[in-house]
Amino acid sequence: MRIKYLFRYLSKYLNEYFLNSLFKALNDPTRREILDLLKKKDMTAGEIADQFNISKPSISHHLDLLKQAGLVVSEKEGQFIFYSINTTVMDEMLKWLMQLSKKEK
Repeated sequence: MRIKYLFRYLSKYLNEYFLNSLFKALNDPTRREILDLLKKKDMTAGEIADQFNISKPSISHHLDLLKQAGLVVSEKEGQFIFYSINTTVMDEMLKWLMQLSKKEK
């Protein structure tokens, strides 16, 4: 019984943490623009930074927040790190939003 309660608690906590980091990542227009760029193709941080008029460390910070939220994944190829969008996370968020719209009986 305790294990079941613990699992339920952890599941709720992880869900809340997941959703909080997701909404935090989506709250910024620069991060949403980065996602739009990555929707078209995988890119390096330098290629992404070239699309903006902000510093490369700022772009790295935005990419880090997107990675923490699970919206972006990275893969090292040689000396470059390529970033790509992870749409699975958005599917999970949509599933959560749909559950909110269901009326309890």
